[in-house]
Amino acid sequence: MRVDVLALQRFYASPLGDAARRAALRRLKALWPNVNGLDLLGLGYASPYLEGYRGSARRAAMLMPGEQGAEPWPAGAPCMTALADETRLPFMDSVFDRVLIVHALEESSAVHAMLREIWRVMAPEGRLVVIAANRWSLWAQSDVSPFGHGRPYSRSQLSALLADAMFEPVASARALYAPPSHRPLLVRASEAFERVGELIWPAHGGLLLMEAVKRLYATTARSERRVLLAKAPERRESAPGGEH
Repeated sequence: MRVDVLALQRFYASPLGDAARRAALRRLKALWPNVNGLDLLGLGYASPYLEGYRGSARRAAMLMPGEQGAEPWPAGAPCMTALADETRLPFMDSVFDRVLIVHALEESSAVHAMLREIWRVMAPEGRLVVIAANRWSLWAQSDVSPFGHGRPYSRSQLSALLADAMFEPVASARALYAPPSHRPLLVRASEAFERVGELIWPAHGGLLLMEAVKRLYATTARSERRVLLAKAPERRESAPGGEH
């Protein structure tokens, strides 16, 4: 079951949620420094991160899963939020140049189907970034934030998942080294934790960010298995003693 949209709103309205947003956004800006004239889609609960891109992107829209619930976005402007099934996106093919996925993969019951649907609505050579809980972090083990719900991912797991959906991972980063705690002293020191954590324990950031490119043709683990299965009868027939 997904984290409710009201719980997500409360988390990002808190000092700890704001610290998490700033830590992840710093890494996201390094991956996507410029989106001028591009069409953006946020999937899951990406509004805290896409807000900073809205002024430069040509278009920015938000898709929130039905099990999660939706909120109007952006504030004070025409609503660009859609509430829909994550495996049946209400968009035409090849529409979006950039897709940001946050609070989506970890709790989805149909991850591969969702990624293939995202692939469908992305433009050729479009790029996505996934922000997900890092399996090896304290944040993935704590219930203090939405990042402690659902399935966290290691770098290799997320890379294999994206590659199997015909995306080519091209870059990754980690963020959020502060402890998962609402204690004011720890929250205020979050930026110091970021600087120290990147140097001392870089693999243990609470969040994993991975950028991938849509490929029109790719060999995936699933396609390799299908090829092997298709060739198996041929190998049996050509084996010594087989029927001719």
